[in-house]
Amino acid sequence: MNAMTLADHAGGETEKAWLKILSNYCKHVIGRSLYELAVTLIPFVFFWAAAWAALHFGYWLGLIFIIPAAGFLLRLLMLRHDCGHGSFLGVWRLVDWTGRVISVLTLTLCDYWRRAHAEHHASAGDLDERGVGDTTTLTVAEYRALTGRGKVGYRLYRHPLVMFGIGSAFLFLFKQRLPFGMMRVGATAADFNDGDQRHDRNFGDRYVNIKVQLAA
Repeated sequence: MNAMTLADHAGGETEKAWLKILSNYCKHVIGRSLYELAVTLIPFVFFWAAAWAALHFGYWLGLIFIIPAAGFLLRLLMLRHDCGHGSFLGVWRLVDWTGRVISVLTLTLCDYWRRAHAEHHASAGDLDERGVGDTTTLTVAEYRALTGRGKVGYRLYRHPLVMFGIGSAFLFLFKQRLPFGMMRVGATAADFNDGDQRHDRNFGDRYVNIKVQLAA
């Protein structure tokens, strides 16, 4: 069903048509997930090993293999992101440990990132829930209330060179490895997993709701 056909539907019919289309993307396909993992992890290991072996013949030769290895590492980061959302593989415990193993390669604390990212999605756009997994954004009134030094600091913070250069390096090299502020006393992996499993159940509930609405 194309967009023109959808436009011809009125009210609830249009909504039901969209629900039918979107429901196809709420299903886990384990075979496809394993395929994507294999075509990413195997080439990464190959280029990683090739780069290490090439170092014996010179750094420039090793650099040739490092570039594609970095590309596949980035793709592993994307798969770990999907694991964090519970949208990869479909079996929660398998998703959990797949994400943790990939996190060893991406040098990121899996449970911390998953919780921070979940809070980011839950509070995105809510000015009263800022501070976790997001980019600091001030309202006009908050900006005007800053001192001169504060305004300069905020402008520097929001500068593209900082946001996409220095800030990104700080985030991936330090912040995600030493998450100060979230390493509170008594926090365990179980605390993170409880929240993540609730998120996974909520995803399942939304899928069931879509199926119910389609059947109505």
